Amino acid sequence: MTHGQGGDDAGLGFGVDERGVATITLRRPDAANALNQPLADALVDATRAIAVDATVRVVVLRAEGRFFCAGGDVRAMVAAEDRGAMLDRLAGTIHDALAEMDRLAVPVVAAIQGPVAGGGLGLVLAADVAIAAETAHFSTAYAGVGLSPDCGVSALLPKAVGMRRALRMLLHGERIDAPTAASWELIDRAVPSGDLDAEVGATVDGLLAGPYPALGEARRLVRASYARSYGEQLDDERRTIARMGGTDAAAARLARFA
Repeated sequence: MTHGQGGDDAGLGFGVDERGVATITLRRPDAANALNQPLADALVDATRAIAVDATVRVVVLRAEGRFFCAGGDVRAMVAAEDRGAMLDRLAGTIHDALAEMDRLAVPVVAAIQGPVAGGGLGLVLAADVAIAAETAHFSTAYAGVGLSPDCGVSALLPKAVGMRRALRMLLHGERIDAPTAASWELIDRAVPSGDLDAEVGATVDGLLAGPYPALGEARRLVRASYARSYGEQLDDERRTIARMGGTDAAAARLARFA
């Protein structure tokens, strides 16, 4: 990584390479990459750094170890003196990071090498392209510990898989494998574990070869549409396409097309 590296002490790796690829890596493999307060704080720092870094073209979410992310750190919850206050702070911090990521005008790619549960689904749903190893599986896990959804799962899971499938996962604890997750459109595709890095690399290369910043603005507009009226979305589309029309990338592509 060429700049922006940091967060390792908190269980998070972050850096931006010379191509403009920002990589966020969950590094708590012995804890199934569970989300605790130090990791959440580091995730906010990383997403804020990306938001103000004009060199970033693509964001990649990764994880080390067997799990992608098992959700919130249950051991920390058990140890908390005031569990409600602890969960309020932890969820609020992760939500700040997810909201920052949602506003980015940069595509986000998730490389899912292992199981995902609970709040980990929020990270998957925050990605615009999600590619998983065939050995990965997905579950909400909240009911098993007596908790309700967080990390945007209640908002984005039904939009991705449909209300009834989302409720099957939330109310009945249904766990789905990676091929099923792809067929439900929770992820884009499932690939053999040995092919995951190559598939993610090819996806990143394709995004880098696309028009910048138009691709990032397209993802921003789609995600912004969730919380807006049709009229508000039209206004943003008008302003954005006018701005994109003034870019060098648009000028070159328009000239070639003409």
